[in-house]
Amino acid sequence: MTLPHTGRALADAAPVPYWLDRPDRPDPLPPLTGPRTADLLVIGGGYSGLWAALLAKQADPDRDVLLVDAGTCGWAASGRNGGFCAASLTHGLANGVDRFPDEVGELERLGRENLDAIAATVAKFDIDCDFERTGELAVAVEPYQLAGLADDAELARRYGHRVRLLDRDEARAEVHSPTYLGGMFDADRVAMLDPAKLAWGLRRACLDLGVRVHEHTRVTGLRADGPALHARTAGGPDGAPGSVRARRVVLATNAFPPLLRRLRAYLVPVYDHVLMTEPLTPAQRDAIGWRNRQGLADTGNQFHYYRITSDGRILFGGYDAVYHYGNRVAPELEQREATFTALAEHFFTTFPQLADVRFSHRWGGVIDTCTRFCPFFGTAYGGRLAYAAGYTGLGVGATRFGARVLLDLLAGGETPLTGLDLVRRKPLPFPPEPVRSVGINLTRWSLARADAREGRRDLWLRTLDRLGLGFDS
Repeated sequence: MTLPHTGRALADAAPVPYWLDRPDRPDPLPPLTGPRTADLLVIGGGYSGLWAALLAKQADPDRDVLLVDAGTCGWAASGRNGGFCAASLTHGLANGVDRFPDEVGELERLGRENLDAIAATVAKFDIDCDFERTGELAVAVEPYQLAGLADDAELARRYGHRVRLLDRDEARAEVHSPTYLGGMFDADRVAMLDPAKLAWGLRRACLDLGVRVHEHTRVTGLRADGPALHARTAGGPDGAPGSVRARRVVLATNAFPPLLRRLRAYLVPVYDHVLMTEPLTPAQRDAIGWRNRQGLADTGNQFHYYRITSDGRILFGGYDAVYHYGNRVAPELEQREATFTALAEHFFTTFPQLADVRFSHRWGGVIDTCTRFCPFFGTAYGGRLAYAAGYTGLGVGATRFGARVLLDLLAGGETPLTGLDLVRRKPLPFPPEPVRSVGINLTRWSLARADAREGRRDLWLRTLDRLGLGFDS
């Protein structure tokens, strides 16, 4: 049953991402027209592409780097996410242990180094993105989830994480929700940040170092051109043609239809949806506590993530990962009333003391996932192009590591990164339609059913687990 105040709370929510709805957002850069050349062409101006361009230019200031994006830098997943920047490169430690048991310790070390390097880059280039190393509190909201938290804590400590289990009263003392039955606090492996400001800051850093950036420039085709690659482009509102001839190419389009046909079997775009409240009053802040500003997530299969922004709003998202038949991606899929209503109800169940709060923004966006739920890598055109994809929603931090891998792959030869199983191995492909859609939706139904049955997984989920395809949203 819909709570009576849910409709009122959503009534005036703007259907745009809060992070991008800013008067101080940078003006778009002109589209590319005519023929150009470059040492390195980066296709995609989200985190993956921006990090690749920045790291390439830092490593070799004389390298001619050109970046293009079909929209503006950070307009897609990089500017629409929750702003959780995690150290994990494997979509969580448990997933890493399951899939890369022989090297998960090394991946954890690399993940810690990667998060430290992001913090250092933010400081070096004076990127004003509200970077806060607050940690994250995972909370149990059903009794059966407490055992899972204890298991997670034991595993985390085995790999050197500084975690602490909280009982019901300790969890509620941190954040005042009647739904909390316990929690696990990870002190130093998650930071909070403003995702759009990070993307805009990386864009500015790239420009300052001499990267050429063209926005509203869509790459329409790639082909070999002797020892180089030739990219056709269409730019601006009139689709003016252009082209780039580049010695090397980074393909960083992630969830969007790939320029490489081979990637289509490995990627599924799913839509994630988010609500943002208006700024809380001092009385409302007192009612929920949350003095330490840590990120929060509950621990169901279909989980919520939430955090406080620098101006005192609450972002509340997740739960329902939605797939549309045929890998469909379209702007009209970003607004889904049923999901927004469900999220609002869950918000008010979590914080009944905020029943008079309204939402200022509601939005959705597409993320890329693969069957192992963490990034995979590869090359094409005889090693002249490198790609990364499949981050599954944890790309805010992991994309910087991914960019390092891409540049190593383009350089040729084995390095400590390219020798990793994470880099060398591919996930299992998804089946073609209509089996793909049937399987994904059956999995979503089974996950919701497991959450309603104290975590008990049905035959379908147990089969996926045995095949190494176990999934949560």
